[in-house]
Amino acid sequence: MRVEEITSGQNPKVKELLALQEKSRERAERGLFVVEGRREFRQCLDAGFIPDTVFICPDIFGSGKLSPDTFGGGKFNPDTFGGGKLSQDTFGSGKLSPDTFGRGKFNHDTFGSGEAGKGPAFDPEGLLKTGCKVCMVSKEVYAKIAYRGGTEGIVAEIRYRERTLKDIVLGENPLVMVLESVEKPGNLGAVLRSADAAGADAVVVCDPRTDLYNPNLIRASLGAIFSRQVAAASSEETIAWLKDNGIRILTAQLQDSVLYYDTPMQGPTALVMGTESTGLTNLWRDAADAHIRIPMLGSLDSLNVSVSAAILLFEALRQRHP
Repeated sequence: MRVEEITSGQNPKVKELLALQEKSRERAERGLFVVEGRREFRQCLDAGFIPDTVFICPDIFGSGKLSPDTFGGGKFNPDTFGGGKLSQDTFGSGKLSPDTFGRGKFNHDTFGSGEAGKGPAFDPEGLLKTGCKVCMVSKEVYAKIAYRGGTEGIVAEIRYRERTLKDIVLGENPLVMVLESVEKPGNLGAVLRSADAAGADAVVVCDPRTDLYNPNLIRASLGAIFSRQVAAASSEETIAWLKDNGIRILTAQLQDSVLYYDTPMQGPTALVMGTESTGLTNLWRDAADAHIRIPMLGSLDSLNVSVSAAILLFEALRQRHP
């Protein structure tokens, strides 16, 4: 398989990539979504997702040639690409070219000696078996396909994977974040970052109004959409799943509630939040084991859902690890 070089923004592959970024229907029909940036790409691969096509801009990816700053923020360490030391041989030739990436195939020569290809970020043998395609793009083309600046010259089309409740593996004392009908991708992404920071076992998005692979969500989560267990389900399915697993349901609401820091969260706990405008539906209020609220001392009666989620998640963390 050869590397394809793309220098025109009118290339069909570029148009298809842009359509994936912009349209959820396109993502669903083609079974692909877009990941941008080294960190997000690595987390995506670590989570077992399979890349379909990888777009590399050599000038941005390595500023034209490789240096210690190219990967790893100033030094090359075992976490950067799974081990090995940075040298001219690490990535093949000391500068990026179609040969740097193995002539379109990911194998032990992809990153030079094979040492850098042994870590979890890049599974050379696995990627080779998938038939992943590689496109080298010009700076002009990359400027067109990049969703944001400073993404280090890599954009990838990743194969879609359903994420359901049955895929979640719970620990002995699970902490689960549940969001009902939250529609803003940026809010969902921010909640995922907080869930990752607080070590939540899973995030369940009930009756979602945006798909889990919206580029804004992936970007706002900084890759936490891949580092956390995430599932989409109906509220009815989620309530049944929580009860079957012995997880106490705490709903965040203003009415008929107690202060969140007076509520025990040391045991298996699900923190449930709704939209900022309408809150939770009665289905969740009726299913709850307790209703909790965050004290509001100003003239406003609500916080951004991502801020509220962070407050509750870290209270659970505080109680579990005093």
